[in-house]
Amino acid sequence: MDFDFDHVVNRRHTNSIKWDFPIPGCRHEDPLPMWVADMDFPAPPMVREAIQSVAQHGIYGYTGPPPSYFEAITNWCRLRYGYSPDESAILYTPGVITGLNIAIQTFTEPGDEIVLQPPVYPPFFASVRNNNRRIINNRLIADGRSYSMDLDHLRSAITPRTRMLVLCSPHNPVGRVWSEAELRALGEICLEHDLFVFADEIHADLVYPEARHVTFASLSPELAARTITGIAPSKSFNIAGLKASVIIAENPRLKAELDRAHQRIFGLYNANTFAVTALEAAYRHGAPWLDALLSYLDGNRRRVAAFVEDRLQGVSTTLPEGTFLMWLDFRALQLSQAQLCDVLYNTAGVLLNSGADFGPGGEGFMRLNIGCPQALLMEGLKRLEHGLTPG
Repeated sequence: MDFDFDHVVNRRHTNSIKWDFPIPGCRHEDPLPMWVADMDFPAPPMVREAIQSVAQHGIYGYTGPPPSYFEAITNWCRLRYGYSPDESAILYTPGVITGLNIAIQTFTEPGDEIVLQPPVYPPFFASVRNNNRRIINNRLIADGRSYSMDLDHLRSAITPRTRMLVLCSPHNPVGRVWSEAELRALGEICLEHDLFVFADEIHADLVYPEARHVTFASLSPELAARTITGIAPSKSFNIAGLKASVIIAENPRLKAELDRAHQRIFGLYNANTFAVTALEAAYRHGAPWLDALLSYLDGNRRRVAAFVEDRLQGVSTTLPEGTFLMWLDFRALQLSQAQLCDVLYNTAGVLLNSGADFGPGGEGFMRLNIGCPQALLMEGLKRLEHGLTPG
Protein backbone atom coordinates (compact mmCIF):
# COMPACT_ATOMS: atom_id res chain seq x y z
CA MET A 1 0.00 0.00 0.00
CA ASP A 2 1.20 3.51 -0.82
CA PHE A 3 0.87 6.27 1.76
CA ASP A 4 1.57 9.95 1.15
CA PHE A 5 3.68 11.44 3.93
CA ASP A 6 4.77 14.42 1.81
CA HIS A 7 1.39 16.16 1.77
CA VAL A 8 1.37 19.22 4.03
CA VAL A 9 -1.85 19.63 6.00
CA ASN A 10 -2.71 23.08 7.34
CA ARG A 11 -3.18 22.58 11.08
CA ARG A 12 -3.62 26.22 12.01
CA HIS A 13 -6.94 27.23 13.58
CA THR A 14 -7.72 23.64 14.61
CA ASN A 15 -7.05 24.23 18.34
CA SER A 16 -3.77 22.39 17.93
CA ILE A 17 -1.51 22.96 20.93
CA LYS A 18 1.45 22.64 18.60
CA TRP A 19 0.28 25.11 15.94
CA ASP A 20 -2.19 27.45 17.66
CA PHE A 21 -0.62 27.95 21.10
CA PRO A 22 2.90 29.35 20.65
CA ILE A 23 5.56 28.86 23.28
CA PRO A 24 5.60 31.74 25.82
CA GLY A 25 8.25 34.24 24.87
CA CYS A 26 7.87 33.71 21.14
CA ARG A 27 7.34 37.04 19.35
CA HIS A 28 7.95 35.85 15.78
CA GLU A 29 5.06 36.71 13.47
CA ASP A 30 5.05 33.31 11.71
CA PRO A 31 6.81 30.68 13.86
CA LEU A 32 7.21 27.13 12.60
CA PRO A 33 6.32 24.70 15.41
CA MET A 34 8.55 21.64 15.70
CA TRP A 35 8.10 20.99 19.40
CA VAL A 36 4.99 19.18 20.76
CA ALA A 37 5.40 15.42 20.25
CA ASP A 38 2.60 14.81 17.82
CA MET A 39 3.19 14.38 14.10
CA ASP A 40 1.98 16.47 11.17
CA PHE A 41 0.68 13.44 9.27
CA PRO A 42 -2.99 12.44 9.10
CA ALA A 43 -3.79 9.27 11.02
CA PRO A 44 -3.84 6.07 8.93
CA PRO A 45 -6.76 5.68 6.55
CA MET A 46 -7.98 2.55 8.36
CA VAL A 47 -8.17 4.49 11.64
CA ARG A 48 -9.98 7.44 10.07
CA GLU A 49 -12.47 5.13 8.40
CA ALA A 50 -13.23 3.35 11.67
CA ILE A 51 -13.78 6.65 13.47
CA GLN A 52 -15.97 7.96 10.67
CA SER A 53 -18.12 4.85 10.88
CA VAL A 54 -18.73 5.44 14.58
CA ALA A 55 -19.37 9.15 14.01
CA GLN A 56 -21.94 8.44 11.32
CA HIS A 57 -23.87 6.14 13.67
CA GLY A 58 -24.88 9.30 15.49
CA ILE A 59 -25.24 8.00 19.06
CA TYR A 60 -22.25 8.59 21.30
CA GLY A 61 -23.32 6.96 24.55
CA TYR A 62 -21.26 5.43 27.32
CA THR A 63 -18.74 3.02 25.86
CA GLY A 64 -16.89 0.03 27.24
CA PRO A 65 -13.96 -1.74 25.60
CA PRO A 66 -15.16 -5.01 24.01
CA PRO A 67 -13.22 -8.31 24.13
CA SER A 68 -11.87 -7.58 20.64
CA TYR A 69 -10.19 -4.44 22.01
CA PHE A 70 -8.12 -6.43 24.51
CA GLU A 71 -7.40 -9.09 21.91
CA ALA A 72 -6.05 -6.42 19.54
CA ILE A 73 -3.69 -5.11 22.23
CA THR A 74 -2.29 -8.50 23.18
CA ASN A 75 -1.85 -9.52 19.54
CA TRP A 76 -0.04 -6.26 18.78
CA CYS A 77 2.31 -6.71 21.73
CA ARG A 78 3.05 -10.29 20.71
CA LEU A 79 3.69 -9.53 17.05
CA ARG A 80 5.64 -6.27 17.47
CA TYR A 81 7.55 -6.86 20.71
CA GLY A 82 7.38 -10.60 21.37
CA TYR A 83 5.53 -9.81 24.60
CA SER A 84 2.31 -11.60 25.53
CA PRO A 85 0.48 -10.07 28.49
CA ASP A 86 -2.78 -11.63 29.58
CA GLU A 87 -5.86 -9.62 28.66
CA SER A 88 -6.82 -9.44 32.33
CA ALA A 89 -3.66 -7.38 32.99
CA ILE A 90 -4.79 -4.47 30.80
CA LEU A 91 -6.47 -1.30 32.08
CA TYR A 92 -7.68 1.59 29.90
CA THR A 93 -6.29 5.04 30.69
CA PRO A 94 -6.58 8.27 28.69
CA GLY A 95 -2.82 8.75 28.73
CA VAL A 96 0.35 7.03 29.86
CA ILE A 97 1.08 9.97 32.17
CA THR A 98 -2.36 9.51 33.73
CA GLY A 99 -1.34 5.92 34.36
CA LEU A 100 1.93 7.06 35.90
CA ASN A 101 0.13 9.36 38.30
CA ILE A 102 -2.26 6.59 39.35
CA ALA A 103 0.70 4.25 39.89
CA ILE A 104 2.53 6.85 41.99
CA GLN A 105 -0.55 7.39 44.15
CA THR A 106 -1.21 3.66 44.48
CA PHE A 107 2.25 2.24 45.16
CA THR A 108 4.09 5.05 46.94
CA GLU A 109 3.44 7.40 49.84
CA PRO A 110 4.04 11.16 50.25
CA GLY A 111 7.72 11.69 50.96
CA ASP A 112 8.79 8.53 49.13
CA GLU A 113 11.53 8.78 46.51
CA ILE A 114 11.11 8.05 42.80
CA VAL A 115 14.03 7.65 40.41
CA LEU A 116 14.04 9.53 37.10
CA GLN A 117 16.75 9.33 34.44
CA PRO A 118 17.23 12.81 32.98
CA PRO A 119 17.34 14.46 30.62
CA VAL A 120 13.84 13.02 30.30
CA TYR A 121 10.22 13.82 29.44
CA PRO A 122 9.19 16.86 31.55
CA PRO A 123 5.80 15.53 32.82
CA PHE A 124 7.69 12.87 34.79
CA PHE A 125 9.02 15.60 37.07
CA ALA A 126 5.60 17.18 37.51
CA SER A 127 4.00 13.81 38.25
CA VAL A 128 6.41 13.17 41.10
CA ARG A 129 6.34 16.68 42.58
CA ASN A 130 2.59 17.17 42.28
CA ASN A 131 2.05 14.01 44.31
CA ASN A 132 4.42 15.19 47.06
CA ARG A 133 7.06 12.60 46.31
CA ARG A 134 10.80 13.29 46.03
CA ILE A 135 12.86 12.98 42.86
CA ILE A 136 16.14 11.09 42.72
CA ASN A 137 17.90 12.12 39.51
CA ASN A 138 19.90 9.26 38.03
CA ARG A 139 21.38 11.31 35.22
CA LEU A 140 22.24 9.56 31.95
CA ILE A 141 25.88 9.39 30.89
CA ALA A 142 26.70 11.18 27.63
CA ASP A 143 29.92 10.33 25.79
CA GLY A 144 29.38 12.62 22.79
CA ARG A 145 28.11 9.78 20.62
CA SER A 146 25.33 8.25 22.68
CA TYR A 147 23.80 7.96 26.15
CA SER A 148 23.88 5.17 28.70
CA MET A 149 22.42 4.58 32.15
CA ASP A 150 24.62 5.37 35.13
CA LEU A 151 23.95 2.22 37.13
CA ASP A 152 26.80 2.83 39.58
CA HIS A 153 25.27 6.15 40.57
CA LEU A 154 21.84 4.54 40.78
CA ARG A 155 23.08 1.98 43.30
CA SER A 156 24.59 4.69 45.46
CA ALA A 157 21.57 7.01 45.24
CA ILE A 158 18.90 4.54 46.36
CA THR A 159 17.81 4.93 50.00
CA PRO A 160 15.26 3.10 52.18
CA ARG A 161 12.65 5.66 51.03
CA THR A 162 13.18 4.89 47.33
CA ARG A 163 10.11 3.03 46.10
CA MET A 164 9.84 3.41 42.33
CA LEU A 165 11.84 3.94 39.16
CA VAL A 166 10.33 5.49 36.05
CA LEU A 167 11.85 3.97 32.91
CA CYS A 168 11.50 5.81 29.60
CA SER A 169 11.93 3.14 26.93
CA PRO A 170 12.57 4.11 24.14
CA HIS A 171 13.97 7.23 25.73
CA ASN A 172 12.50 10.67 25.13
CA PRO A 173 14.38 12.91 24.26
CA VAL A 174 17.75 11.23 23.64
CA GLY A 175 16.36 8.52 21.34
CA ARG A 176 18.04 5.51 22.94
CA VAL A 177 16.44 2.11 22.53
CA TRP A 178 17.82 0.27 25.52
CA SER A 179 19.44 -3.10 24.81
CA GLU A 180 18.34 -6.25 26.58
CA ALA A 181 21.64 -6.31 28.48
CA GLU A 182 21.14 -2.74 29.72
CA LEU A 183 17.60 -3.47 30.83
CA ARG A 184 18.61 -6.68 32.60
CA ALA A 185 21.32 -4.83 34.50
CA LEU A 186 18.77 -2.22 35.53
CA GLY A 187 16.33 -4.95 36.49
CA GLU A 188 18.84 -6.56 38.83
CA ILE A 189 19.11 -3.31 40.78
CA CYS A 190 15.33 -2.97 40.95
CA LEU A 191 15.01 -6.50 42.31
CA GLU A 192 17.85 -6.01 44.78
CA HIS A 193 16.28 -2.84 46.19
CA ASP A 194 12.61 -3.88 45.88
CA LEU A 195 11.67 -1.05 43.51
CA PHE A 196 8.44 -0.81 41.57
CA VAL A 197 9.01 0.12 37.93
CA PHE A 198 6.75 2.23 35.77
CA ALA A 199 7.90 1.56 32.20
CA ASP A 200 6.73 4.29 29.83
CA GLU A 201 6.98 2.45 26.50
CA ILE A 202 4.77 4.77 24.48
CA HIS A 203 7.42 5.04 21.73
CA ALA A 204 7.92 1.27 21.48
CA ASP A 205 6.57 1.11 17.91
CA LEU A 206 8.90 3.84 16.68
CA VAL A 207 12.21 1.97 16.48
CA TYR A 208 14.64 2.07 13.56
CA PRO A 209 16.19 -0.98 11.87
CA GLU A 210 19.44 -1.01 13.83
CA ALA A 211 17.66 -1.39 17.18
CA ARG A 212 15.05 -3.66 18.80
CA HIS A 213 12.61 -2.72 21.52
CA VAL A 214 12.58 -5.03 24.53
CA THR A 215 9.60 -4.76 26.85
CA PHE A 216 10.98 -4.46 30.38
CA ALA A 217 8.27 -6.69 31.88
CA SER A 218 9.16 -9.48 29.44
CA LEU A 219 12.63 -9.99 30.91
CA SER A 220 11.56 -12.23 33.79
CA PRO A 221 8.53 -13.18 35.86
CA GLU A 222 10.15 -11.45 38.83
CA LEU A 223 10.39 -8.13 36.96
CA ALA A 224 6.92 -8.50 35.46
CA ALA A 225 5.59 -8.86 39.02
CA ARG A 226 6.79 -5.35 39.96
CA THR A 227 6.29 -3.52 36.67
CA ILE A 228 3.46 -1.38 35.32
CA THR A 229 3.85 -0.83 31.59
CA GLY A 230 2.31 2.08 29.68
CA ILE A 231 1.72 1.77 25.94
CA ALA A 232 -0.48 3.55 23.42
CA PRO A 233 -1.09 3.96 19.69
CA SER A 234 -1.10 7.73 20.24
CA LYS A 235 2.46 8.45 19.08
CA SER A 236 2.70 5.62 16.54
CA PHE A 237 -0.50 6.49 14.67
CA ASN A 238 -0.77 10.20 15.55
CA ILE A 239 -3.98 9.97 17.57
CA ALA A 240 -2.81 11.49 20.87
CA GLY A 241 -5.84 13.78 21.04
CA LEU A 242 -8.18 10.78 21.21
CA LYS A 243 -6.82 9.71 24.62
CA ALA A 244 -6.29 6.03 23.82
CA SER A 245 -3.72 4.44 26.16
CA VAL A 246 -3.43 1.42 28.42
CA ILE A 247 -1.39 0.35 31.40
CA ILE A 248 -0.47 -3.29 31.91
CA ALA A 249 0.12 -4.92 35.30
CA GLU A 250 0.79 -8.65 35.05
CA ASN A 251 0.91 -9.10 38.81
CA PRO A 252 -2.74 -9.75 39.82
CA ARG A 253 -2.18 -7.99 43.15
CA LEU A 254 -0.90 -4.81 41.45
CA LYS A 255 -3.69 -4.97 38.90
CA ALA A 256 -6.31 -5.31 41.67
CA GLU A 257 -4.87 -2.26 43.43
CA LEU A 258 -4.95 -0.27 40.18
CA ASP A 259 -8.57 -1.34 39.64
CA ARG A 260 -9.45 -0.11 43.13
CA ALA A 261 -7.67 3.19 42.42
CA HIS A 262 -9.72 3.48 39.26
CA GLN A 263 -12.91 2.93 41.21
CA ARG A 264 -11.98 5.66 43.69
CA ILE A 265 -12.07 8.16 40.85
CA PHE A 266 -14.90 6.45 38.99
CA GLY A 267 -16.02 8.40 35.96
CA LEU A 268 -12.86 10.46 35.69
CA TYR A 269 -11.49 8.46 32.81
CA ASN A 270 -14.04 6.02 31.44
CA ALA A 271 -13.29 4.64 28.00
CA ASN A 272 -13.81 7.17 25.22
CA THR A 273 -16.04 6.08 22.33
CA PHE A 274 -13.61 7.14 19.61
CA ALA A 275 -10.50 6.11 21.56
CA VAL A 276 -11.65 2.50 21.82
CA THR A 277 -12.44 2.39 18.10
CA ALA A 278 -9.20 4.08 17.01
CA LEU A 279 -6.97 1.91 19.19
CA GLU A 280 -8.47 -1.31 17.90
CA ALA A 281 -8.34 -0.20 14.27
CA ALA A 282 -4.71 0.92 14.61
CA TYR A 283 -3.54 -2.28 16.27
CA ARG A 284 -5.54 -4.56 13.97
CA HIS A 285 -4.95 -2.92 10.61
CA GLY A 286 -2.29 -0.21 10.98
CA ALA A 287 0.95 -2.18 10.64
CA PRO A 288 1.52 -1.46 6.91
CA TRP A 289 1.06 2.28 7.51
CA LEU A 290 3.39 2.21 10.51
CA ASP A 291 6.10 0.39 8.56
CA ALA A 292 5.87 2.99 5.80
CA LEU A 293 6.00 5.78 8.39
CA LEU A 294 9.16 4.35 9.94
CA SER A 295 10.85 4.32 6.55
CA TYR A 296 9.89 7.96 6.02
CA LEU A 297 11.07 8.97 9.51
CA ASP A 298 14.34 7.12 8.91
CA GLY A 299 14.92 9.40 5.94
CA ASN A 300 14.04 12.45 8.01
CA ARG A 301 16.45 11.63 10.83
CA ARG A 302 19.27 11.15 8.32
CA ARG A 303 18.48 14.43 6.60
CA VAL A 304 18.63 16.26 9.92
CA ALA A 305 21.92 14.63 10.91
CA ALA A 306 23.51 15.49 7.56
CA PHE A 307 22.19 19.07 7.58
CA VAL A 308 23.41 19.68 11.13
CA GLU A 309 26.86 18.34 10.35
CA ASP A 310 27.23 20.22 7.06
CA ARG A 311 25.48 23.52 7.69
CA LEU A 312 24.82 24.26 11.37
CA GLN A 313 28.16 25.34 12.76
CA GLY A 314 28.34 24.92 16.53
CA VAL A 315 25.45 22.42 16.61
CA SER A 316 25.69 18.64 16.82
CA THR A 317 23.36 15.67 17.08
CA THR A 318 23.26 11.89 16.82
CA LEU A 319 20.87 9.57 15.02
CA PRO A 320 18.13 8.47 17.40
CA GLU A 321 17.55 4.71 17.57
CA GLY A 322 13.86 5.34 18.18
CA THR A 323 11.11 8.01 18.43
CA PHE A 324 10.42 10.86 15.98
CA LEU A 325 12.43 13.26 18.15
CA MET A 326 16.02 14.48 17.86
CA TRP A 327 18.20 15.96 20.58
CA LEU A 328 20.26 18.89 19.27
CA ASP A 329 23.35 20.07 21.14
CA PHE A 330 23.93 23.85 20.95
CA ARG A 331 26.43 24.09 23.83
CA ALA A 332 29.36 25.03 21.58
CA LEU A 333 27.58 28.32 20.84
CA GLN A 334 28.09 29.29 24.50
CA LEU A 335 24.65 30.84 24.86
CA SER A 336 22.56 30.75 28.00
CA GLN A 337 19.36 28.73 27.69
CA ALA A 338 17.33 31.95 27.60
CA GLN A 339 19.56 33.39 24.86
CA LEU A 340 19.35 30.15 22.87
CA CYS A 341 15.56 30.07 23.04
CA ASP A 342 15.36 33.73 22.03
CA VAL A 343 17.54 33.16 18.96
CA LEU A 344 15.61 30.09 17.84
CA TYR A 345 12.13 31.40 18.58
CA ASN A 346 12.42 35.04 17.59
CA THR A 347 15.27 35.21 15.08
CA ALA A 348 15.02 31.83 13.38
CA GLY A 349 11.27 31.52 13.95
CA VAL A 350 11.46 27.81 14.87
CA LEU A 351 9.78 26.45 17.98
CA LEU A 352 11.75 23.62 19.62
CA ASN A 353 11.44 22.27 23.16
CA SER A 354 13.95 23.83 25.53
CA GLY A 355 16.39 21.25 26.85
CA ALA A 356 16.29 22.81 30.30
CA ASP A 357 12.73 21.50 30.71
CA PHE A 358 14.07 17.94 30.56
CA GLY A 359 15.98 18.27 33.81
CA PRO A 360 19.68 17.92 34.64
CA GLY A 361 21.77 17.40 31.53
CA GLY A 362 19.34 19.26 29.29
CA GLU A 363 20.92 22.69 29.46
CA GLY A 364 22.26 23.81 26.07
CA PHE A 365 20.08 21.32 24.17
CA MET A 366 16.82 21.59 22.25
CA ARG A 367 14.40 18.87 21.15
CA LEU A 368 13.35 18.75 17.50
CA ASN A 369 10.24 16.91 16.24
CA ILE A 370 10.97 15.30 12.86
CA GLY A 371 7.47 13.80 12.48
CA CYS A 372 6.47 16.02 9.58
CA PRO A 373 6.58 16.18 5.77
CA GLN A 374 10.04 16.67 4.34
CA ALA A 375 9.13 20.14 3.06
CA LEU A 376 8.34 21.36 6.59
CA LEU A 377 11.44 19.69 7.98
CA MET A 378 13.73 21.35 5.46
CA GLU A 379 12.06 24.72 6.00
CA GLY A 380 12.72 24.40 9.71
CA LEU A 381 16.34 23.44 9.20
CA LYS A 382 16.93 26.34 6.79
CA ARG A 383 15.35 28.71 9.29
CA LEU A 384 17.74 27.42 11.93
CA GLU A 385 20.67 27.95 9.59
CA HIS A 386 19.57 31.51 8.85
CA GLY A 387 18.90 32.33 12.50
CA LEU A 388 22.29 31.02 13.63
CA THR A 389 24.30 32.70 10.87
CA PRO A 390 26.16 35.74 12.25
CA GLY A 391 25.17 39.07 10.76
